[in-house]
Amino acid sequence: MKLVILDRDGTINADSDEYIKSPEEWQPLPGALEAIARLNHAGWHAVIASNQSGLGRGLFDVASLNAMHAKMHKMLSAQGGRIDAVFYCPHTPDEGCRCRKPQPGLFEQIAERFGVDLKGVPVVGDGLRDLQAGSAAGCEPHLVLTGKGAALKGLPLPPEYPAGTRTHEDLAAFADWLITTRHGGAKPA
Repeated sequence: MKLVILDRDGTINADSDEYIKSPEEWQPLPGALEAIARLNHAGWHAVIASNQSGLGRGLFDVASLNAMHAKMHKMLSAQGGRIDAVFYCPHTPDEGCRCRKPQPGLFEQIAERFGVDLKGVPVVGDGLRDLQAGSAAGCEPHLVLTGKGAALKGLPLPPEYPAGTRTHEDLAAFADWLITTRHGGAKPA
């Protein structure tokens, strides 16, 4: 199975320090939905691993989160793409759960659900925690310079980023890179 794991806020859609709390606030980044559709058409399955501490903070409820994802799925479908599954952590940072990135719990759930080894599976995110969590599960780290990653444009990658982290201008640039370098094929597991 050709699998790619994506962060949500700042990678697929615009992020906010005030949290994305409603479908109206959920706005895709330019080219992101088209990038996912291109990955799908090249045979890649895309799943999301996202911290959603706004749930634990009481800023929105599961119905609102589901409505945001329904909007995402509908907009993505209009581009000919799909997200196979959304995994999220509802906990706040002080709850000490294993599913909140940078912990690898969401990635372990993905591996279990899909019955795959995550070694070499690309993980794409806009922040350190996304890549630390993916790397802890054996994923190949890719930083997009959107969302929180925009602060690193033109700068060397800080040393705390996992070894081998590749940077891409945005999700579209990552999709181009993956499709070109993997020739539509997955690395052997």
